[in-house]
Amino acid sequence: MEHHSSGAEIERVIQLLARLPGLGPRSARRAALALMKNRQSLLEPLARALGVAAEAVRTCPECGNLDTKAPCAICASAKRRGDVICVVEDVSDLWALERAGAFSGLYHVTGGVLSPIDGVTPEDLNIPALVERAARAEVKEVILALNATVEGQTTGHYIAQALKDCDVKVTRLAHGVPVGGELDYLDEGTLTAALKARS
Repeated sequence: MEHHSSGAEIERVIQLLARLPGLGPRSARRAALALMKNRQSLLEPLARALGVAAEAVRTCPECGNLDTKAPCAICASAKRRGDVICVVEDVSDLWALERAGAFSGLYHVTGGVLSPIDGVTPEDLNIPALVERAARAEVKEVILALNATVEGQTTGHYIAQALKDCDVKVTRLAHGVPVGGELDYLDEGTLTAALKARS
């Protein structure tokens, strides 16, 4: 006989929350409970915000960022430098660099790193579009800001090879970024220094 502490609707919310990174079943329960207890101040506005985001958010066709506009606000901005493209693995890395306010160029999200074990091949990554962008006359430098993991380094090497016919300088983020470190967890100062000291 199953014991249900809550209705099926609440269980569904808990199950979905538990799929989010950083939330296990216990934190998902706590989050769900907080939502249910604060229906007017939290649950209803969140449900509305999620509904709007589900309708409005799209992937930028140019760089892979998530925004409500396509191209995204960064790609569309006249204030950004068009001669430098910073390559990151994930949108979270792009957001981390933007929070640091360290970079004034454009971005390119690969959508992951090469990983034979997980079956991630070059075809699975957004690299052909990067080569196409790097071939444009105005682009002078491509910065590889991939995470300092073995897969990140391998992917960086692969990208550098793919760009060798483009007339661009390929640099890497200086690693005050710890080995195995993910950009999203670094403080703004470290990211800014790593960008300045790229080589």
